Amino acid sequence: MKTDRAWLIGLTLPVAVMFFTFFAIPLAKLFVMGGSGELGWSAYGAAFVEPRYWRSMVSTVTLSVVVTVATLIISGIAGVFLARHEFVGRQVLTALLTLPLAFPGVVIGFMVIMLGGRQGLIPTISNALIGERLVFAYSMLGLFIGYIYFSIPRTILTVIAAAEKLDPQLIEAARSLGASNWRVLVDVLIPGLKPALLAAGAICFATSMGAFGTAFTLATKIDVLPMIIYTEFTLQANIAMAAALSFVLGLLTWSALAFARSLTGNTVAAAA
Repeated sequence: MKTDRAWLIGLTLPVAVMFFTFFAIPLAKLFVMGGSGELGWSAYGAAFVEPRYWRSMVSTVTLSVVVTVATLIISGIAGVFLARHEFVGRQVLTALLTLPLAFPGVVIGFMVIMLGGRQGLIPTISNALIGERLVFAYSMLGLFIGYIYFSIPRTILTVIAAAEKLDPQLIEAARSLGASNWRVLVDVLIPGLKPALLAAGAICFATSMGAFGTAFTLATKIDVLPMIIYTEFTLQANIAMAAALSFVLGLLTWSALAFARSLTGNTVAAAA
């Protein structure tokens, strides 16, 4: 019995040390730092009351939700198609769809600028066609495209793996009973993929909430919470408010992951 207890302690001790060293202690320090400024503990309330902070928070959450929904729709359709169809070039297409996993956020930001920046491809084409440059890279639309670009690879791999495990006989049974394509989608595919979609959606939402590199590259007209935190920390030297906003951002992200985990059991990654 003592040997088993010692063995258990030996296994859990490294995990406990890692947890307290890299999560609990830094998070506690961040929380205390957020209440150490001129506003005191009311800095946490200011995150929800101060118009500038509140607008950025609403913009960040709204953008993350829209990105998550769009990513799930695109990745869901593409993932199911790739999982259920064999064709020449399938592996190449899958590799191309997952290629953005290798790109950091700054690189993706530059790619958006090349697409929709002042000298980008789309503004150049629009200028030739209608005499006006349609520049969108430095706006929420540009950030949305960038977030979609790096969110699809993470989501599509999850959907493909889940779709490959889905019993095809369920779909055949539904069709044999006269179910339309819509009913097969609603009654078979979506319920079967629901845990994977929720898990992937939670990770997508969390990533969009905290992504900084792409926002920093496109930050001309973008007011999202990571950029506000960066501005408070570097330009305003308001470390306490930056800490408070960081804690709130982390709490919102963790809440989304925890909610998804409660719906899907243990299928959400340990990032929750």
